[in-house]
Amino acid sequence: MTNAQVTLIQIDNYGPWTVTPEPRREVDLQTLQSRLYADLSQLVGNREGYVFFTRFDNMVAVTNGMDEADHAMIQESVRNRYPVTVSFGVGVAPSPVDALSAATDHLQDAGSAQEADRTEILRGGTLAADERTDHDVHLAHFDVNDATGKYTDRLNAYDSFIHIEQAYAELMRYLRRAHDGLAFFVGGDNVIAVCPDLDEAAYRDAIDHVERTVEVELKVGVGSAATAQPAGMAAKHALEACREDGHRVVVD
Repeated sequence: MTNAQVTLIQIDNYGPWTVTPEPRREVDLQTLQSRLYADLSQLVGNREGYVFFTRFDNMVAVTNGMDEADHAMIQESVRNRYPVTVSFGVGVAPSPVDALSAATDHLQDAGSAQEADRTEILRGGTLAADERTDHDVHLAHFDVNDATGKYTDRLNAYDSFIHIEQAYAELMRYLRRAHDGLAFFVGGDNVIAVCPDLDEAAYRDAIDHVERTVEVELKVGVGSAATAQPAGMAAKHALEACREDGHRVVVD
């Protein structure tokens, strides 16, 4: 059983801001986005959560263990450091997909992301202490089998990137459709997915699908915990077990 708490993060009124009073330099916008992601990753990470950058103006966080006050404090920190503010929608559900859908609904119901008066929205409920368990968060850490030998050391950097992105895109689509999981690219050849309580066969099904479809071989380690950080570390250790013994799937 999972009990996912997912927070959708949106930069407020970002599109209009990027062209007001005139279009801003792309290098400055890319720098702002990357620094904001880094700060949010640290702020949420200090509270045992994970943030995934998705489109940068929209980010998705796994926030089990964080309450409304934690979210409000992060909003205040962003306001004090940046020329933009952020809104949060928080959703809770057994399925990560359903939790993100609920979080999205909270923000959409508050108005458009490009409305100047929709600022620092904080809507949705968080898990109460008596609703939480030691296995609310299930994280799966995927990586490509021998990415260095097959791609990095053999192909030019861009073609290597294409192979990794094809695998990520197919895994992202398939986990969402077949297993209600949310997969996010986290750099290198690594993808982390927030999943329901799936068995080994479901993970094997996902990596077999990717191999059949785009001819990229994956392996995955899976961990669970009350919050994202320890679940992620358990998944990393499970992935190391895959590397050591040659298994494609290890569930901690």
